Amino acid sequence: MEQEIAVRHFAALGHAGRLAVVRLLMRHAPRGVRPTEIAAMLGMKPNTLSHHLAELETAGLIGSAREGRSLFYSVRLPELAALIAYLGHDCGRGRPDVLATLPREIDMHRPFNVLFICSGNSARSIFAEAILRSLGGTRFRAFSAGTRPNSQLNPFALEVLERNGLDTSGLRSKHVSEFEGPEAPQMDFVFTVCDQAASDECAPWPGQPLTAHWGMPDPAKACGTDAEKGLAFAKAFGELHRRISAFTQLPFDQLERLALQQHLDRLGEV
Repeated sequence: MEQEIAVRHFAALGHAGRLAVVRLLMRHAPRGVRPTEIAAMLGMKPNTLSHHLAELETAGLIGSAREGRSLFYSVRLPELAALIAYLGHDCGRGRPDVLATLPREIDMHRPFNVLFICSGNSARSIFAEAILRSLGGTRFRAFSAGTRPNSQLNPFALEVLERNGLDTSGLRSKHVSEFEGPEAPQMDFVFTVCDQAASDECAPWPGQPLTAHWGMPDPAKACGTDAEKGLAFAKAFGELHRRISAFTQLPFDQLERLALQQHLDRLGEV
């Protein structure tokens, strides 16, 4: 990376507000996020956000794309990767006492630990946990959690699981803190399945597991009759079932970490 480009990037990230925007977009990557949603998630005034977005886009760290009437902003991953590499290999001279520890390789000789996170851990992440337990056999250990405390399982979600023949015994709403302590299992994969969970602040996971955002609409927000609400939950279940089925069939032993990350990101777009 040329030094003048790095200086431009550093200048853009040198403001706490702009850094917060990049950190939030990175948690949603490679998907884009609407400005109104960014402002709401960060508690930022729209005019202030517009200024930060313009500065970051001018610096080349983020890009925008229009879909219909909506404008979505996303991180330019190659540019951010180049900046990080510049910090480590140019400024840091590649010294092992400066560079962060490289991500560990996934151990193919034990079951993969997979955590699904939602805001409430009442429906979507519970669906994902139950589906992976059903499809994953002995190769996967499925867990789920929520970023919001004191949640309860949604009865519509339990009904959908039981109607599809999935075991609901042992399922319960759990807070993400249960998986952050030293005694918790070390995760190999962490997926957020709602936009709020992706936007919530969360400390880096030990062992640097592969992560991806598989966001989808909240079925609990569906209105109408019980039948119409039940249909929304059934649709969410079906979408997660397709993604998780494809996830379990990935050739994990044949994919390098970067290729596997790209597969995980694509699954979040189906």
